[in-house]
Amino acid sequence: MARTNTRFIEAYNKALTLCTKATIGEPVPSENALASQLDVSRTIVRSVLMRLHENQIISGTGRNKVVLRQPTPDDRLEGPTRLLSIEELESRFLDWILRMDVPPGTVLNVAQLSKEFSVATHTLQEFLNALSRFSIVTRRPRGGWELNGFTADFAVELSDFRAMLELNSARHLATLPEDHPIWAKLEALEASHHDLLARIDDDYHDFSVLDEKFHETINSVVKNRFVKDFQNIISLVFHYHFQWNKSDERTRNEAAIHEHLAYIDALRSRDTDRAERAARTHLMTSKQTLLDSLKANAHMR
Repeated sequence: MARTNTRFIEAYNKALTLCTKATIGEPVPSENALASQLDVSRTIVRSVLMRLHENQIISGTGRNKVVLRQPTPDDRLEGPTRLLSIEELESRFLDWILRMDVPPGTVLNVAQLSKEFSVATHTLQEFLNALSRFSIVTRRPRGGWELNGFTADFAVELSDFRAMLELNSARHLATLPEDHPIWAKLEALEASHHDLLARIDDDYHDFSVLDEKFHETINSVVKNRFVKDFQNIISLVFHYHFQWNKSDERTRNEAAIHEHLAYIDALRSRDTDRAERAARTHLMTSKQTLLDSLKANAHMR
C-alpha cells in the first residue's frame, strides 16, 4: 500500500496555526522543538519548513528563521490524502516529460512539481536523486535540478543495456522445466497477442501496455536485486515511447505483435540459440523504433 501524506498535511496545518499565534518577526522554534510540538519526525519538519518558506510565511536560514506574515485560510492544505508510490511517481514524472514536451535543459521547480505530482517535496528530491543515476536529470552546481532529457545517445545506451539484460533472461527462460509457472504466463500472453491482432484496426494503441507486460514477464525469471531499478526505468521509457511517434503506429504495432509471437515460439522450442536470435531481432526493432520516436518528437518541437 502506498504511503499516505496525511502526517505531512496535518503537521503543515498545525505549523500554520503556530504561525497564526506568533507575531511578525518572532523566531521560529528549532527543528527539535517543532518535531515535539507537531508530533512528527525531523524529516517531516524540514519539509514543513521548506513549504512555509516557499509560501513566504517564514523567512531566514538555519536557526535564524522568523515569521514573515500571518497565514490565511488559503494557505491550508486540504489534500491530497495519499502520497504516490515510487512506481506511480516514476510513471507520472515520465508521463509529464513526454506529454508536456519538456525540452532538455529545463530547470525543474521542485516545489511546483511536488504540488503537481501530489508528493512531499523531500520525496520528490529523493526520487530525482535516484533518477540522476540514469543521467535523466542532473543536480545543478548551485542547487536544484536540470532535465537532461532523452537523447539519441541515451536511447542507444539504454537499448544496448536492455538487450544485455533480456538476452540473459531469454537464455535462462528457454532452459526452465515444463512445470515452471512462466510457461502458463507465456501462454496467456500469446492469447492476449492474438486477441489484439483480431482487433488491431481499432485498438492498435493498446499494444504499449501489452509490450510492457511481455518484457516484464520474460525478465521476471531472473531475480537480481541490483538490476531491478534499471528494469523499472527501462520498462517506463520503452512503454511511453510508443506515445511519441504516431506515424505508422498501427503498422508498427502489428509487426511488433508478430515478433512477440515468434519470440514466444522460439522460447518454447527450448533451443537457446533460436530464443536468443528471436530476442535479438525484436530488441533491434525496439531500439530502432525508440530512435525513430526521438527523432519524431524532436521534429514536433
